[in-house]
Amino acid sequence: MPAKPMPETPEGSAPPADEKGPPVEETTALAARRGVQAARTAGSTARTTTAAAASAARGVPAEAVTPLIRGITVLRELTEADGTLSLSGLERATGLARSTVDRITATLARMGYVRFDGRDVHLSPRLMELGNAYMSALRLPALLSPHADALADELDESVSLAVADRDGIRFIHQATRRRAMSLSFRIGDLLPAERTAPGPLFATEWTATDWQRWRDRRAADPRDLSFTAVPPRTHGAGARDAETFASRTAEASANGWSLDDQLIEPGLVAIAVPVRTPGPDRRIASVASVVSHTSRHTAHDLRTTLLPRLRSAVQDMEHELRRTPPPELGPPPSDLALWTGASKQQLGREFIESLARGLTVLTAFGEGRPELTLTEVARATGLARATARRALITYEHLDLVAPAGRTFTLTPRVLSLGFPPLSRTSLPAIAQPHLADLTSRIHESTSLAVLSDSGEEIQYTARVATARVMSVNITVGTRLPAYATALGRVLLADAPGDTLDEVLTSVRAQGYALVDEELEEGLRSIAVPIRDRSGRVVAALNTAMHASRHTPGECVTDLLPELTATATRIQTDLHTAARFTHVPVT
Repeated sequence: MPAKPMPETPEGSAPPADEKGPPVEETTALAARRGVQAARTAGSTARTTTAAAASAARGVPAEAVTPLIRGITVLRELTEADGTLSLSGLERATGLARSTVDRITATLARMGYVRFDGRDVHLSPRLMELGNAYMSALRLPALLSPHADALADELDESVSLAVADRDGIRFIHQATRRRAMSLSFRIGDLLPAERTAPGPLFATEWTATDWQRWRDRRAADPRDLSFTAVPPRTHGAGARDAETFASRTAEASANGWSLDDQLIEPGLVAIAVPVRTPGPDRRIASVASVVSHTSRHTAHDLRTTLLPRLRSAVQDMEHELRRTPPPELGPPPSDLALWTGASKQQLGREFIESLARGLTVLTAFGEGRPELTLTEVARATGLARATARRALITYEHLDLVAPAGRTFTLTPRVLSLGFPPLSRTSLPAIAQPHLADLTSRIHESTSLAVLSDSGEEIQYTARVATARVMSVNITVGTRLPAYATALGRVLLADAPGDTLDEVLTSVRAQGYALVDEELEEGLRSIAVPIRDRSGRVVAALNTAMHASRHTPGECVTDLLPELTATATRIQTDLHTAARFTHVPVT
């Protein structure tokens, strides 16, 4: 558990003023970015004010768990800030007392949901288990993503899957193209329905209440400042925009497809087709979109050239939904929140047990568990029924859980808890804080590396050096012969087939590689593998030092357990992050 950070300034005091103003040569682009940031800040204030007004109008239920509401607020502000805020920044953004922010972040750190780096708070990959619970329960990402990926490969264009989130849309999958001009949003990003291709399709199923909610939102936020995934409108939306969206919705209902012709920003075009559920009601389960830019396709091209192939892919998706049986139900989880009591005893008042218990409730849902009764939630978490009930009441108030008779389901809004910024993480970013912790414990430099495409070299992708007069001098990006390094041997030992030599066969059997002064005189290194969700070795972790500091035997007895434990922690984060997103290894 990280030590509780010290306050940056006395509670209630103003932050220090900048000593210098912006440079005279500040560019127009930078000024524009700062203007947008200022607008976003105003939008955040407006969003908080609007949310507070909405809560006041609805009334916070008497049985709602206040610490849970505050914890969700902290997670959402970190998400809006792209995953990182200082403690004082969180204090300002949430309006909470500094002591409250400290206790909330300490609790979240204990859960592995955030980490501290000096005075900054960063979202951690383990937080994605909340969004994973929603995605698993939904099942659509697992069933439809392979079809979206195949379509993206065929068309050489980005393809996305979205679901409705009240009067907005939220992405659940992205199959992107690797180009200099990248056209994609992050998984979990929320967009206003009226500025997207999927929006009019979802709006064909809106009730009068839904339309009124949409009008209220537009009146409260005419420039879309609360939607951080899209550029804000230059001017506020007017009555004509409302008429245009109503007209687009009517056309989508008649045509069975919808078009976005540069509504989000100039140059971006998209076409969308609904994926409907099996059965007589044929409701929209998701919407598949092909996204491009006007230098590659005009809106007319999308409609005439790509729409037929998109429709064919959607037919395959709907067939997938019809033919796939419900998942086999294994034993339900139990006592998910049992650990919170021990943490409370260990940390005392710095650990907010009601927050930790409440967040654990979300992980009770998953594949085969899309709808749970109160009794099932209590059984899965090990919480008393009254405690589980209060958490569910709180989540219903926050629009994270929806009641359906006697059962409850997660809503797409669960993805607002850190998923968008974390969905773009990479293996080096995941590994870096773990390398820092390992280096601080063993007082030796540590590194992460992957195998080159040729299989003959390794490339260093992350590294933390120790503070010594004499240390191994390697930088990120350095390439070395694979076979001559411990890192390389770990990676080569996972090669398919039975053509490994005696050295690599031994490495595969023992689970680590030790290279003693083979690459360079005086250099000794030991490495262990990092495996993905399928068990394949995708990277290797090592520590290297001068041979005088550790004998080969000491490397195995003293350093190997530390390396193995760190590799396990990296793998845990990698597996969580990669469940529904692509995590690059470099």
